[in-house]
Amino acid sequence: MPASPSTARAINDRLALRLLQDEGPLTAGQLKNLTGLSRPTVADLVERLQGSGLVHVVGESGAERRGPNARLYAIVADRAHLAALDVRTHGVSLVVADLLGATLAEATLPVEPGTGTGPAVEQVVALLERTVKEAGAERLHSVAIGAPGLIDPAGGELRDTTGLPAWHRELVRVLAERLPAAVLVENETNLAAVAEQRLGAARGQDTFVLLWLGQGIGASVVLDGKLRRGASGGAGEIGFLPVPGTGGLPSATSCDGGFHELVHTGAVARLAARHGRTLGAEDALRDADGPFLDALADRIAIGAASVVAVLDPGLIVLGGELGHAGGPLLAARVQRRLAALTPLTTEVRPSELGDGAVLGGALLTARDAAQDDLFAPKG
Repeated sequence: MPASPSTARAINDRLALRLLQDEGPLTAGQLKNLTGLSRPTVADLVERLQGSGLVHVVGESGAERRGPNARLYAIVADRAHLAALDVRTHGVSLVVADLLGATLAEATLPVEPGTGTGPAVEQVVALLERTVKEAGAERLHSVAIGAPGLIDPAGGELRDTTGLPAWHRELVRVLAERLPAAVLVENETNLAAVAEQRLGAARGQDTFVLLWLGQGIGASVVLDGKLRRGASGGAGEIGFLPVPGTGGLPSATSCDGGFHELVHTGAVARLAARHGRTLGAEDALRDADGPFLDALADRIAIGAASVVAVLDPGLIVLGGELGHAGGPLLAARVQRRLAALTPLTTEVRPSELGDGAVLGGALLTARDAAQDDLFAPKG
């Protein structure tokens, strides 16, 4: 059935807005060529989007031709403001941006391990309020938070997880109560995968796994273009994966004895020390080569082979601070070892975004939420 006039207008408007987001300022003629719509239809949609406050004139085209230059239209970037937070065990990084995702202000805050839940939450909230003010924003439309731990797939809440600070969950609750904004929370590894897929090592890939290697160990699973969270939000908790080479088996309350025991930051630092590299895990990996990197690649491949056997993702991105620090040399070694462990061809790439992946994914999530709301047909 043909679309109704109102549905057709909504489809055309969203198409034009997406083009303006992806391509930058465009003339009506350029919108006509890119959308395939008629000149009168484009004129109507431009007028409609201007009337709604989503689009404005930002200048004129510089093309040399007879007659006046054509007007350039762009999305009104300050129509909405966004915030993204990367919540770690001992601190927070955050950014405030406009509707197009351009950074306006950013800040970081260490949270000492002995800080109580209430004071820690108030410190982070105060930091966000100061950063919003510094950005010149009156209010936030959408806030996305990346945090370690499981996200309840039913309610979208951060679950209470042993070993993680209580202030994480309380921060999410307080922000949702105090802010006149949509507050979204997602596992940090999943947000890193969002950023790598759209901006980094997994660009153009509909199916891949991001293996997070750091203080915590996890994986993000993207299949057929969709992020897969699992029935309880625990898809990718491969730190609990039973593997050979550990001191025992993991349990319901501890990943000691699982894959975590082989490749978390402390384990990698001890492995580096046995090979004469007495620096911390990240520093030991930078510019590393030889037996140490071989031994670490062997360990990573043990867990990665299980992922490949079950999911056949075709691509594994080594993320987290250790995956990024290991770079192409570590990725190449892991790929070679996987080729010996499984018949399923799997490319291994290092993260391109490194420490910024979680915050980048959170900002993309906040931007998408705001645009989905503001670009949706009204009435």
